[in-house]
Amino acid sequence: MSSQSALDMDPSAKKAVLVTGAGGFLGSEIAKQGLALGYEVRGIARGDYPELEALGVQMFKGDLASSESLIEAAKGSVAIFHVAAKAGAWGPKAEFEASNILATENVIQACLTHKIPKLIYTSSPSVIHAGGDIEGADESLPYPEHFIADYPRTKAIAEQKVLDAQSDDLNVVSLRPHLIWGPGDRHLIPRLIDRAQRGRLRYLAPEKLVDSVYIEDAARAHWNAFDALKTGAPCAGQAYFITQDEPWPIADLIEGILQAHGITYPRKLISPKVAYFVGYSLELMYGLLRIKKEPLMTRFIAEQLSTAHWFKIDKAKRDLNYQPSRTIKEALAELHSKVNT
Repeated sequence: MSSQSALDMDPSAKKAVLVTGAGGFLGSEIAKQGLALGYEVRGIARGDYPELEALGVQMFKGDLASSESLIEAAKGSVAIFHVAAKAGAWGPKAEFEASNILATENVIQACLTHKIPKLIYTSSPSVIHAGGDIEGADESLPYPEHFIADYPRTKAIAEQKVLDAQSDDLNVVSLRPHLIWGPGDRHLIPRLIDRAQRGRLRYLAPEKLVDSVYIEDAARAHWNAFDALKTGAPCAGQAYFITQDEPWPIADLIEGILQAHGITYPRKLISPKVAYFVGYSLELMYGLLRIKKEPLMTRFIAEQLSTAHWFKIDKAKRDLNYQPSRTIKEALAELHSKVNT
């Protein structure tokens, strides 16, 4: 991505962009790359993030399910990167719907209210996962008729709302980064490390191939989409898988991440059918007891860990000029270097 094409701005003033969920793993990297490109970056999140403010991000505090703070934060922006979402395999249905559906509706409305011409939405490949293996699929794969978890269900609904909002006044694009990892991750990697250290990490199908994407490339894909997005562009109103374009056996990837943190863990196996049954049983128990904490296993997690899911990214290469900047081995070496400095 050339800085000239990315900037394309009036020399007398910086253009402003808003990043929802700027305090998160992906959102913060998008914000940092925007600052490096010369944009005025605004962020909105529920918490306080003094480290981003110290870098120059203008932070707004608020809940996207309530549009007041969002409307204020969005004013004067040339684009919104809508990254914020409630992720996870368990939780109250109403929370997923508020955070993922209502919040997205409010973001679309903020774009229309302020005549913001670009909306880059962060989706997930789970919106098209029907439960079986996905091997080399492209974006023509349809949404499933049924979801077994509220996260993919609400993300699918939100993505459709974004794509339906495409018009000459508001150009939209949806990106589906798969399994984002790298330095600074506060979710996936800490969970892997915790389970390994407690001896609770199990593999359901260690040989199954899965896609992933390094954090820097995942964020850069969003800026590539920003550059490409305009009225009449091929990417307007479209969804794109974003990966490292290098599917790995899931056990190899997990072990590589753990080894980058100095952890060696034996391959302990559990039957996918057993894991699915355990997940189903725990969901019933947690539901009856109204426990909000995520169970150790759910049906959704069992499906994700026991199936192949890797995708073609030809469309992103063509329409977004997206190319991974490093191999997974190079990314693991970089992760190791940053963890140990």
